[in-house]
Amino acid sequence: MWISFTTDYGRLDGFVAACHGAIAKITPAARVIDITHEVPPGDVARGAVVLAQTVGDLPASVHLAVVDPGVGTARRPVALRTPGGLLVGPDNGLLIWAAEALGGVTEAVELRNPAWLAPVVTRTFHGRDIFAPVAARLVGGAPLADAGPAIEPAGLVRLPEPKSAHGEGWLEAAVLSVDRFGNIQLAAKADALPAAVGGGVRVADQPAVIGETFADAAPGALVVLVDSAGMVAVAANGAPADATLGVHPGDVLRITVERREP
Repeated sequence: MWISFTTDYGRLDGFVAACHGAIAKITPAARVIDITHEVPPGDVARGAVVLAQTVGDLPASVHLAVVDPGVGTARRPVALRTPGGLLVGPDNGLLIWAAEALGGVTEAVELRNPAWLAPVVTRTFHGRDIFAPVAARLVGGAPLADAGPAIEPAGLVRLPEPKSAHGEGWLEAAVLSVDRFGNIQLAAKADALPAAVGGGVRVADQPAVIGETFADAAPGALVVLVDSAGMVAVAANGAPADATLGVHPGDVLRITVERREP
């Protein structure tokens, strides 16, 4: 009986503990895996990336995710069924990439059953008052259909697809995320990585090498590699690549192979 939990709540306040408490009151035997609570505040895209790239490493779970700058507005609270698990959170694009990683949405409901929610639902803390209680009931075995009316999966909110294009000797892709080490993950899979045969590689205007580990570059230098999620990434050996390149999530990076004349 597992619940994974992803938010932008941080740890300075009691928000995460309050949600844990809401779960424990309803399903005391539930076990919670905290993916992260350090998503940048309101950064739905970053939360979506972290969730999508983590769910495959977890046991079958109810995946509870709350990055919800639209809390209290007309955005819908939803729960989704996939072949690989259930997801609970706001209908703002946060859940969709994870749902696709788990096999795609086969059923979706809007969370409207008051018996499943907190006795008082505040306008600013749906994590505690709506999403955590629903996740607790689902992990305890309650039917998804009892949570609220069915909605069409095709109508769920999607985030814009990040830019990615490649050709012979070049790759251009959006920055999906930057981790705490300054490593830059691009919206491109391993097969898009250009082969650096016969010349050097440049990332934007900076020289780099294509390698398999951080140490394949000289200290402080850039290396382009495939990360643990199977995505093209730009790192620096012992240094933050994002500072070297001055990029942030959403920016577009171009990688090119410089060919030498014979």
